[in-house]
Amino acid sequence: MKIDEILHYIEFNHVKFVRLAFCDIFGTLKNLSINAEDFKQANEQGINLDASDVSGFMNFKKTDLLLFPDLGTMSVLPWRSSHEKVVRFFCDIKYLDGTPFEGDGRQFLRQAMEACEAYGYTPKIGIESEFYLFENDDRGKPTNIPFDDASYLDVTPLDGCENIRREICLSLEQMNVKTTMSYHEKGPGQNVIIFEDDSALKAADNMVIFKNCVKSIALLNGLYASFLPRPLEDASGSGLRIKVTLSKNDRNIFNDDYEVDIEEQRCFIAGVLNRVHEMSLILNPINNSYERLGREKAPKYITWAKGNQSQLIRVDEKKDEYSYIMLRSADASCNPYYAYALLLYAGIEGMKNHEKLPEDYSKIPVQQLPKDLKEAIESLEKSTFMKDVMNQKIIDKFCEIKQQEVDDYNEEKRFENDPYFKLI
Repeated sequence: MKIDEILHYIEFNHVKFVRLAFCDIFGTLKNLSINAEDFKQANEQGINLDASDVSGFMNFKKTDLLLFPDLGTMSVLPWRSSHEKVVRFFCDIKYLDGTPFEGDGRQFLRQAMEACEAYGYTPKIGIESEFYLFENDDRGKPTNIPFDDASYLDVTPLDGCENIRREICLSLEQMNVKTTMSYHEKGPGQNVIIFEDDSALKAADNMVIFKNCVKSIALLNGLYASFLPRPLEDASGSGLRIKVTLSKNDRNIFNDDYEVDIEEQRCFIAGVLNRVHEMSLILNPINNSYERLGREKAPKYITWAKGNQSQLIRVDEKKDEYSYIMLRSADASCNPYYAYALLLYAGIEGMKNHEKLPEDYSKIPVQQLPKDLKEAIESLEKSTFMKDVMNQKIIDKFCEIKQQEVDDYNEEKRFENDPYFKLI
């Protein structure tokens, strides 16, 4: 949308406040609110942000930054009052001189998309995200009691989450986020929502919108929504399955049969497989992430297969525009901007280097994903690939905080005392 159209919408719909949203390097949603009449000035000059007070940014001496709203990301928060609408924009983060801030995940993802497009490919990403709904106690605090006892694809009355999923999907639709499917998953109180493919940047924005929407709608219903990868010791974990499609000359390169001569498909997958161990700290950034991997159908080995639901990378065999590859190791504790960008960078590296993809080895034990957060940190710190594509200050800050989490980890109380239960 153009600025004049947005200003007209704000005035015509009596919008009182505008929220300017961004994520820190860990993917945590932050925002500040301005009066609607100040939005034009904010668009032209930016809004000051003191990054020293954002724990998920780097501790720079020069901490004054500016938030600039991305006009194409406007959405109305449907759970707010319809009489005094609240509008939200995602923001680009810049220094006072106008140069992009290196801790801005949206800018990092844009650069990855540009790298793909410079190589002749247009990326799209779709997501399938699982989450749990838990009851709150008498004080409104989250418990670990699931909202229902239903299982995979159950219906009402066993499925107590049906109406809430419906409310979530309708709210997302009002925010221009299109879903294609939702249902009850295997765990008690566990749900999954599947999204329509979109540009990589829009897909990352959608993931942030989705988590905020789910938690807000759950709260309005007196519940707590958790995206923790494995919130219950004796139930299924929750993953974030990332679907990637690449188009070249208006043709989806994953649209054909997997023949040896389809070099570009195989090289892209090989690139991701070769770098996924090094990327795991970004894809699976908390201790609890490694409680999910290797259990039930969550992947443990660095493998690929056609149509197999339990492999790290699954190749869709349909011969139409919906064909894709799916990475199944990530979870919703990741920063989607960094996660999606690294997938693209790794795949493009595979293409540039003409990396060879082994034959379908879905039944052959090979290299494993990191067994825990400590191993993931060590793998990232040794990676020349990660240092080539990511800013060193981000890597240092990320590893510093994650190492502290490793040091503080209590093996005996890893489920009942997980600090991320109320955060993810």
